[in-house]
Amino acid sequence: MDQQPRERLGSRLGFLLLSAGCAIGVGNVWKFPTITGQNGGGFFVLFYFLFLIILGIPVLTMEFSLGRAAQKSPVRLYHELTPKGSPFRAHGYLAFLGNIILMMFYTPVSAWMVIYFFYMVFGKFSALSEPAAITGVFGEMVSNHWLLIGVCIALIAISFFLLTFSLQNGLEKVTKVMMIALLFVMIFLAINSFTMDGAKEGLAFYLLPSVDRLLDPAHNGIIGVLTAAMNQAFFTLSLGIGSMAIFGSFIGKDRALLGESVRVTAIDTFVAVTAGLIIFPACFTYDVPVAAGPSLIFEALPLVFHNMWGGRVFGSLFFLFMSFAALSTLFAVFQNILSCTQELFGWSKRRAALVDGLVMCVLILPCIFGFGIWSDLVSLGGLTSVLDLEDYLVSNILLPSGALTFVLFCSHRFGWGYDKFMEEANTGKGLKVTKWMRPYMAYVLPIIVGVILVLGIVTPFI
Repeated sequence: MDQQPRERLGSRLGFLLLSAGCAIGVGNVWKFPTITGQNGGGFFVLFYFLFLIILGIPVLTMEFSLGRAAQKSPVRLYHELTPKGSPFRAHGYLAFLGNIILMMFYTPVSAWMVIYFFYMVFGKFSALSEPAAITGVFGEMVSNHWLLIGVCIALIAISFFLLTFSLQNGLEKVTKVMMIALLFVMIFLAINSFTMDGAKEGLAFYLLPSVDRLLDPAHNGIIGVLTAAMNQAFFTLSLGIGSMAIFGSFIGKDRALLGESVRVTAIDTFVAVTAGLIIFPACFTYDVPVAAGPSLIFEALPLVFHNMWGGRVFGSLFFLFMSFAALSTLFAVFQNILSCTQELFGWSKRRAALVDGLVMCVLILPCIFGFGIWSDLVSLGGLTSVLDLEDYLVSNILLPSGALTFVLFCSHRFGWGYDKFMEEANTGKGLKVTKWMRPYMAYVLPIIVGVILVLGIVTPFI
């Protein structure tokens, strides 16, 4: 059986950027501003930060620890750490399923990024003068099914092809260059947004908490805001389905994992916050609804680039690097799927890559057709599209339920146990997990995640 998942990264920076790259991209620059706008801005951002600290970092540390200890993919992780017959082993298969469903809608959204890059390069927006025409390009794109299918197939082929090469010479090198470049481009765009006419109003909506907006039913109310913030904390760090556990198997024992989790979370959060600094001033400058939904980034940002000096160049750069940011997540999650397939069936890397790639080419179709010929397929409560349904399954069910499983497994004797978790997490230099954290992780953290899991399941239907 191929042992690719047990390769080692060439540097600590590579590990940090690769782990952050798994989260940076669609989850930050597409979904975070979208969810922030739909949930009233300021208070949502505060709750999001809170959940990152009290939920995101502990669970991320657990995922890294399990991956490093087991040296297996999510589907076989529990087989390595538990005796035969352990009920925890079932979660490995659910984690595998979660990675697949995530890619079913993440791949088409990544294709949106790539298509918009080419739109920018070839001046599609430069020929348009009215804001309505610029924002209307998104609707035209998602209705072009053959274009989306072709780009998705290309992304899937590129991803699995690159994953057949060594980790250090393929994924790590690409991620380092593109993540660093993305950070610089986003900082420039954020500074530019401060000069817009709607900057004051946009930043006030984004950063200043408002009780009126928090209680406004149009922004989902306080329970909806809390639930959305928690789900986004899990989604942005890809927690609960083993997407981060695989990186634990790529690193050595020289660094303690709590400190590494804090650093990865900080990088991820910086990109998410910067995305909001770019987008919300643009929304208030060009009258783009802040609760526009998944299309927000594809409506607001083209208006920014259209009206700024050198906008075509910087727009092209932004969507180029966003494409690579999205690809870094595709690579990471496809690596999970590839590793799971290899360990389940004993296939070679190339055979697993071929089969997985072909299967994914079929599974992305519902999301694509959900914006056209299957647009009426889903109508459940607040879920109005196939993308909404797939996102709901991952963000509201599989991620939090998976995180709850990791927490119980790492903090109680009927699982791996807190002592084994702490020993693995604390191996190496850096910030350590301590014994005084045990009551919180064993009793408080499961209750919080459990409550939010229930709320996340029922809220769209209330």
